[in-house]
Amino acid sequence: MELSSLPLHRRLQIIVFALFCSTFLLHATTVVYHQLNTAGVLRFLSAHLLLTTITSLSAAFLLCLHLRSRAYPVFLLNYSCYQPPADRKCTYDMANDFILHGARFTSPEPVEFMRNIYRKSGLGNDTYAPPFMFEEGQIPTMKSSIQEAEEGIFSVVDSLLSKTQILPEEIDAVIVTCGCFSPSPSLSSLIVNHYNLNPDVKTYNLSGMGCSSGVISIDLAAQILRGGGRKIRNVLVVVTENITLNWYEGEDRSMLVTNCIFRVGCAAAMITNDPSRRSSAKMELTHSLRTHHGADDSSYHAAFQKEDMNGVTGVSLTKDLIRVAAVNLREHIKILAPKVLPLSQLVSYAYSVVATALYGGQCKPVMPDFMTAFEHICVHTGGKAVIEQVGRVMKLSDSVTEPARMSLNRFGNTSSSLVFYELAYFEAKGRVKRGDKMWMIAFGTGFKVGSLVWKWIRDSEPELDNPWNDSIDKYPLKI
Repeated sequence: MELSSLPLHRRLQIIVFALFCSTFLLHATTVVYHQLNTAGVLRFLSAHLLLTTITSLSAAFLLCLHLRSRAYPVFLLNYSCYQPPADRKCTYDMANDFILHGARFTSPEPVEFMRNIYRKSGLGNDTYAPPFMFEEGQIPTMKSSIQEAEEGIFSVVDSLLSKTQILPEEIDAVIVTCGCFSPSPSLSSLIVNHYNLNPDVKTYNLSGMGCSSGVISIDLAAQILRGGGRKIRNVLVVVTENITLNWYEGEDRSMLVTNCIFRVGCAAAMITNDPSRRSSAKMELTHSLRTHHGADDSSYHAAFQKEDMNGVTGVSLTKDLIRVAAVNLREHIKILAPKVLPLSQLVSYAYSVVATALYGGQCKPVMPDFMTAFEHICVHTGGKAVIEQVGRVMKLSDSVTEPARMSLNRFGNTSSSLVFYELAYFEAKGRVKRGDKMWMIAFGTGFKVGSLVWKWIRDSEPELDNPWNDSIDKYPLKI
């Protein structure tokens, strides 16, 4: 067994024991020479023994401080994505019938607008709609919202616990994120109640963070694990969204877009700092970064929940959203790049910045090649235009953005869980190998940008609950 795989206290014991063993052997050698009455050698060894002892103790003390100051490693033990039943598929015909019969529009213009958005959205016929759209009356209620939440959450958590063999009583903290649905009791309380978790379990509920909250919740789990030591070992992260009570029935075009691209989705992940589980984990988190650009008014209002002129609540996605995403992505990259890029790319980028300054801004800085740092990138699957913009800004090829485009086609924008469906695509295709580095990036209201950098610990293996299992053979599609 490797030393690095042992718990911290065990590593300290072994290292300190080895240092004192070497000191003891040197002391024994001195005694032997003393019995031989070799005075000169004795004096030399005595002095050497004193120096070695002081050095060994000092080294042991400094090593203890170093190991205790190091952050605990954080691993993704496993994850699960929700796949609703086949009879919940939101085909074009089903969506069209719902809009015509269930929605309450005073004119045909909103219907035609949504039809055009849907056709250009990049979504296919296999995405999933919430339960209320298939019920008689098609009226969104609190009861149907709870049903949507429970179906997704219980499905993914059950699957995750089965795969990881983590018992409910072994869960030390629960993080739940859902952008636009915050019932009372909270969704984290729903999980505590359903799985009978321990009374001392730590719970966190995140809301209002949009599509970035899945990445942000993993970052929060990492911060908790790195600061909790042996008291907190396993953190259950559940990332979901709720469409039922957020369906917009007004006629503001900026708010109607959400009806066209958001679909049902949910994911759960088990994050741990237990080194004994490293060999069974999928990935290790090497870097995480969150940047918040809400101080800028245009960024703050780019995606905004409000009431329209008639008092109907919805989320407005402004025309400025794509520009805001590009600008804030560049700012985010400036902070992340020095931590992940090879030196050659950093030098090239620095040279282009200097050249831009010297030529008075006539040329723009060269975007670093992030594929020199990563084998795979999970690009934010917020929509067709967002994926294209990220590709343009970062100079990514179609093969790099393929998983994002295919995830959008198959599952739509599932908000906070979108990066996990994309991760499942990589695994279903068998593309990830041990040692590969993967970058997850997502945007959210506020405006926030989040990044996770992972290193794969083992080759990906087929999972029975992978949501792509029934359709992966027909992907990638030409969209």
